Amino acid sequence: MTLQQGLAFGLVGLTVAAFIWGRFRYDLVAAVALAVGLAIGVIPAKDAFSGFANDVTVIIACALVVSAAFARSGIVEMALKGILPHLKTEQTQVPVLTTATTVLSMVTKNVGALAIMMPVAMQVSRRTGTKSSRLLMPMAFGAMAGGMVTLVGTAPNILVAEVRQDMTGQPFALFDYAPVGLVLTAAALLFLAFGYRLLPKDRTGSLGLSAALSSNAYLTEAQAPEDWTLAPMTISALVALAPDEVSVTALIRGGKRKARPRGNTLIQPGDTLLIRGDHEALEGFIDAAKLKLVRGDRPVLLDQAKDEVNLVEVVIGAASSLNGQTVRSLDLYGQYGLNLLGVSRSGYELTQHLRTARLQAGDVLLLQGAESAMPTLLAQLGLLPLAEREVRLGGTRRKFLPAVVLATAMILVGLGLVPVAIAFFGAAVAIVALGGLRMREAYAALDGPLLVLIAALIPVSDAIQQTGGADLIAGLLKSVVQGIPPVAAVAGMMFAAMAVTPFLNNAATVLVVAPIAATLAQQLGYRPDPFLMAVAVGAACDFLTPIGHQCNTLVMGPGGYKFSDYPRLGLPLSLLVLVIGPPTILLFWPM
Repeated sequence: MTLQQGLAFGLVGLTVAAFIWGRFRYDLVAAVALAVGLAIGVIPAKDAFSGFANDVTVIIACALVVSAAFARSGIVEMALKGILPHLKTEQTQVPVLTTATTVLSMVTKNVGALAIMMPVAMQVSRRTGTKSSRLLMPMAFGAMAGGMVTLVGTAPNILVAEVRQDMTGQPFALFDYAPVGLVLTAAALLFLAFGYRLLPKDRTGSLGLSAALSSNAYLTEAQAPEDWTLAPMTISALVALAPDEVSVTALIRGGKRKARPRGNTLIQPGDTLLIRGDHEALEGFIDAAKLKLVRGDRPVLLDQAKDEVNLVEVVIGAASSLNGQTVRSLDLYGQYGLNLLGVSRSGYELTQHLRTARLQAGDVLLLQGAESAMPTLLAQLGLLPLAEREVRLGGTRRKFLPAVVLATAMILVGLGLVPVAIAFFGAAVAIVALGGLRMREAYAALDGPLLVLIAALIPVSDAIQQTGGADLIAGLLKSVVQGIPPVAAVAGMMFAAMAVTPFLNNAATVLVVAPIAATLAQQLGYRPDPFLMAVAVGAACDFLTPIGHQCNTLVMGPGGYKFSDYPRLGLPLSLLVLVIGPPTILLFWPM
């Protein structure tokens, strides 16, 4: 072993130890490892930031933006609209929600697919009384399984493709993972449809900050336009269109207000409804019922072309000039360029027209205005902003835009016309440019810690390869696996990746293990493809802990899971993958 190899091994070993220790953030550990590698000379200065320019980083970032656009569009809720009312018991809810999450994760990044489907699952949980803990972990595992099917479904697939390109000059293509991935995904879905019963029944999820704030029920006004595309219907039928709970507190027709109208009251074009619910429920209802948000169509004056329209939640302070005033007398739009879209008042249900409602200290308002001018206006009016969260009401949903753009990108990749990184970068840019997502929403969708982790670890892991360390380890492993059946060698690499991932993070596992697996295959005289596939599957299937994969971490709080809950469902599923995976890989990727 040379000095450079020893330094490279020491750097990777200390990095892995820091990951397992868990005292510091993953992205910080990776950044420090990169800095140390530069300092001791195992990473050339010219390669220091190669990870940030790497196609892997670009693909993952763009996949997150595309996933956020899907969540914003509401197309998933629309697709499941006819199915959700029939999901009365957990026996039907688990298979349907898990399958939907799995299929979605095949075309978007798996964590993005799970983030899109989680609100749907929570809605089903509230409506039927099913514990969210019985739904969320199967969905997380399904998302991880579905991510194995395509190149962009999960980070390990993208990273393994990069290793294959370095080793053979040709990366895995977009659908090269599909034969193995579909077999394993089908097996996982079949197991999860029944295996969820292994989960405890007494877990109760915790509310995050955004969920706690959503308990604020806002009152807003929406109108049935004169060219209303829906046939006149009763209030009860209209409310039934809402994806979540809303209530109609008043009906305004011909200037006359009727408080608390009966459910059999027929809504006609031109009627204005006062609707109560949290902001997400209101947005879904207004969109589903084809209503027009009153005052939501007033143009917001922007100081600069690059400025954006923003929606914020604020509280009226005791010294605010709005205290005791009516919306009509304030003329917020005329004087300040602000649209008042909703009012929330604790302990009292507003039923009067919003413009005649007298505001008071403690009321929570939804205000729409120019992003750059908002801080100055809030200070001027004595309004206190609530904790920042993404609030959506009054915007236009581009239901089919993300699906059309993504389908176009995948067709171009499938035909070999453009590289994957270029296609997904183009898809992300097109979605933002065409209004499917605002720039600030696109930035918010980027997972900074994950991107820094991957970009910083790429040159660190390359140090093992460049110093000859991968050849050294592969030579040692060769003496161990030589002479055993190929299926056992592939299973051994899969097991190694699967065992390391819960403690190291799946992306880091691939960056360390995949080059060693490819080198071992070459030394044994085998093609590297089955070994790389084994690493990709093993790293993608972290079903044992909440920390090795983001999907597991994402559901831990909302599902109320304990660390020990994951192996209850995950261990049998991991064993199933280990039994089915190696022979399936060798069937489609022979030695």
